[in-house]
Amino acid sequence: MNLYTALIDDAGLFPPTSLHMDEALARNERDLERGDDVLTHRFLCPASRLDRLRGRDYRPRRIGLIADTSELPDWGDLPVDYVETRLPPDTSVAELVDTLGLRDGVRLFAEVPARKTAMDVPDGVGLKVRCGGTTAEEFPPVEHLGQFIRSCAESGIPFKATAGLHHAVRHFDPSLGVDRHGFLNLLLAVCEAVEGRDPAPVLRTTDVGHLVRLAHAVQEDTARRARQLLVSYGSCNTSAPLEDLRTLGLIS
Repeated sequence: MNLYTALIDDAGLFPPTSLHMDEALARNERDLERGDDVLTHRFLCPASRLDRLRGRDYRPRRIGLIADTSELPDWGDLPVDYVETRLPPDTSVAELVDTLGLRDGVRLFAEVPARKTAMDVPDGVGLKVRCGGTTAEEFPPVEHLGQFIRSCAESGIPFKATAGLHHAVRHFDPSLGVDRHGFLNLLLAVCEAVEGRDPAPVLRTTDVGHLVRLAHAVQEDTARRARQLLVSYGSCNTSAPLEDLRTLGLIS
């Protein structure tokens, strides 16, 4: 498997881009027509806005439903394949699975803090980790994110990532006073973890040349195992990640 295939979900409705529904769907349709295989073309939609999506002529090829309501709405007429929701306090992932009762063919990703590791996760269910947000406090330290990745690798738990991964390489954001995690750092950190190495140094580096060399050196089997672990990540901008990968010479 190519390391970058089906890596990026479409989170155009979410901050900081926060597109209107019509704009977000139009962009998703343009991306689908262009057919770039780095994009999953999965349209991430809050449960509270599902009716608004229904009212439009264009339907995304696949939809990831983000639970932001007390009860999940009916989506039987829509191509929902993922449901993503925060794991409530004092609730196990197995209990969440039982509560939601999702039908076959719909995969659950339970969002947990990066510092929460060593979890019992049923087969077919994944975790979700938040890598940033609108405040500095929402960016997990390298140590926490690295331990989360290592825990998932050791237990064979697939996960998705969300928020903050705006560019390929880790960099300082002066507006928030925080270092933003890079999506290439994250991806290569997962490669390190599946090979039994500490993912933290790769998460922490800002050395572009070093990351590119690591990326070119990833073997096919490592890429396959890494992408079984890191399912995808949500990006509110679907063009910037592609531009970064092209600029770094990692995709054509």
